[in-house]
Amino acid sequence: MGWIATAESGYEVAVQGGKVVCRNAAGKQLRSVPKQLKEDPAVVELRQLVEWLTRHAAECRQQAERWMVRSLPVPTALLAQVWADEAWRTVLRDLVVVPVREEGEDPAGWWQVADAGFLRAADERGLGIVDLDGESVRLTAQRVAIPHPVLLEDLEELREFGLELNVKQSLDQLYRETWAKPEQIDAQAVQLDEYAGGRYQQLRHLTQRANSLGHLVRGGYAVCRVHEAGAAVEARVWVGADDPFWETETGSLEFADGSGRRLRLAEVGPVAWSEGVRMAAALYAGRAVEQEQEAGK
Repeated sequence: MGWIATAESGYEVAVQGGKVVCRNAAGKQLRSVPKQLKEDPAVVELRQLVEWLTRHAAECRQQAERWMVRSLPVPTALLAQVWADEAWRTVLRDLVVVPVREEGEDPAGWWQVADAGFLRAADERGLGIVDLDGESVRLTAQRVAIPHPVLLEDLEELREFGLELNVKQSLDQLYRETWAKPEQIDAQAVQLDEYAGGRYQQLRHLTQRANSLGHLVRGGYAVCRVHEAGAAVEARVWVGADDPFWETETGSLEFADGSGRRLRLAEVGPVAWSEGVRMAAALYAGRAVEQEQEAGK
């Protein structure tokens, strides 16, 4: 953007690299905005603009992540409309997209995985992608899916191919941590205990970690909501509901359907399983490791 004059003669301000910058009458850019300009109307407005752009970029990323973890087909016309927005374009560029063929009344349609590719452009003519043969092609399907990586076949090969194409994803897709559901699982089991027992000195530390990872904390549980096969599934880990300054520890990983019914682990789909274990492992990783090591000496 261009430079904007301030009320203080000789100074101009602009937004560069996500922050407000200032230059003097000689055109020299200063290390920081001078104190006398902190409350200048131009500086205040640009600071508010930066805050809005930061929130907007986060909202774009959160929405794209919802599309991915909920397996929601996205209209190509919508992608074409938002592509002009730099925040949206940054999030969407280089994501693996799959055209969706309309299949009767099935809202998810049928994913044409063989025609997947890395998204590079979007306009009224369709989506421009680099397909898995390295060719630039255009998708004209009315909807596309942004697959969760656990659903991508030959994920390791896709990652290697992405490196060859110099793919740089703003949203974790190809390189997102995934956990495959075990082939053999107790048919009656309703919880996974592998990441239970992670001790935190204070409950508030655990809830803060859950929030920083993008998870809600509700009713004493950290929750991760996923849509799979058209149905809502909620992964949840007990974090505690006592005084936020009391000691606590992570509980077992459980799953529930949209009505709150507890699911057997055998009923959980691959995306819900991967996202649930990802959450449980991340919460467990933040435990008080140093104290545990000292106690074991």
